[in-house]
Amino acid sequence: MIYLESSSFNPYFNLALEQFVFDELGKKENCFMLWQNDNSIIIGKNQNTVEEINASFVKENKINVARRLSGGGAVYHDLGNLNFTFVSNAANADKLDLQFFCKPIAAALSTLGVQAEISGRNDITIEGKKFSGNAQYIKDGRIMHHGTIMFSSNLDTVMQALNVSGDKIVSKGFKSIRSRVTNVSEHIKNPITLLEFKNILLDFILKEEKFDVYKLKDADIDGINKLKDEKYATWDWNYGKSPEYSIKKKRKVENSGIIEICMQTAEGGIITDMKIYGDFFGIKDVDSLGALFIGKKANEENYKSVLSQVKTGDYINNLSNEQFLEILAQ
Repeated sequence: MIYLESSSFNPYFNLALEQFVFDELGKKENCFMLWQNDNSIIIGKNQNTVEEINASFVKENKINVARRLSGGGAVYHDLGNLNFTFVSNAANADKLDLQFFCKPIAAALSTLGVQAEISGRNDITIEGKKFSGNAQYIKDGRIMHHGTIMFSSNLDTVMQALNVSGDKIVSKGFKSIRSRVTNVSEHIKNPITLLEFKNILLDFILKEEKFDVYKLKDADIDGINKLKDEKYATWDWNYGKSPEYSIKKKRKVENSGIIEICMQTAEGGIITDMKIYGDFFGIKDVDSLGALFIGKKANEENYKSVLSQVKTGDYINNLSNEQFLEILAQ
């Protein structure tokens, strides 16, 4: 295993670094990485950024907004939060298994007397409150799993920075983010610093692994900065242009997440654009699913015809063709 630790707190650099680790170091070697970002909102690949953030609060407080490679929901990072990344073989994976990589985190916390549970699609919780959100990206037989660990984050800022979908509030029965999140530090009997916690976590994860510490070379840093400047720090990647749409359908589906479909139609009901947003996960690029509907008339018969050619669950985890059709036809 290769272990790499980022010395940067810049979210655009760190997301480019993650892709570098996945594309270059992770092609053959298993990798583990710990990193932190300064105040940032990290948006899931499939999300509509403008609907996920409190734009005025973000601007006023100079919070970075960055989009990651993986699906799932928006998360808030600050220097009280620790991020972890695993890269390993996924040649036999036909679907995302987020719980597998969460288990070492929960097990490490148990050594500190903290009983953590893996909950829902992608959360790790303590006493029913979330402290860790997780997501995955799969490509060419390799998997990248990354997650957050809120150790001593500013939970009031978390609450104000993120706009929470009404679907999530209703489904979870909570009135605010603040009531359903927690910091790990609040549950450790003998107080420790985040640095001490990081070292305990690192020792636990790597104790049975033969690993080499990887130091970035100048050429690596140049390549990462190029990727940062051309992709992760750009407006097009982080915000993009939300399409004008004439039809909007939104649904929360158990075990899949929030799914929002925006369609633009021309005269005669011909679909000219379709974008699919949400906090869902998926192996295949959801944009390619939406593209299959372009040029078709917006009716149930055509929806069925398009869906007969694909498996929706490849694009939106745990969603059947029938469920997707039901949303389209509602």
